[in-house]
Amino acid sequence: MKEIFAKHREIILYIFFGGLTTLVSAVFYFLASWVFDAPAWLSSIISWIFAVCFAFVTNKLFVFESKEKKGTTKEAALFFAARLASLFINTAIMFVFVDLMEFNEPIIFVAGQLVVLIFNYIASKFLIFKKRG
Repeated sequence: MKEIFAKHREIILYIFFGGLTTLVSAVFYFLASWVFDAPAWLSSIISWIFAVCFAFVTNKLFVFESKEKKGTTKEAALFFAARLASLFINTAIMFVFVDLMEFNEPIIFVAGQLVVLIFNYIASKFLIFKKRG
């Protein structure tokens, strides 16, 4: 078991913290949507703000173990830019499939999160936290 974890550590931790990020996002999404009756597109934006902050810290420290101190501002800017792109992807998914087509909101939310999870991993691994030097 230790060998499997060691070999696939990064992807296992990314999935674990991605799951926690999705939980953070879901909590704030459904609070906005169900408690405050915000439309799906606005609920997505609100949940994104909370989730992206959580994701940056966990990705930097635990998943990709970035030791960059001087480059933290650059990493943060790239991270937020990539997450902004994924926000637009997720918001478009929610708007089209929930607001326009009236598909099942929780199912579309989860599907959108899976699309975003894959996009974010690729951006983080190959652009934001790539090993330098």
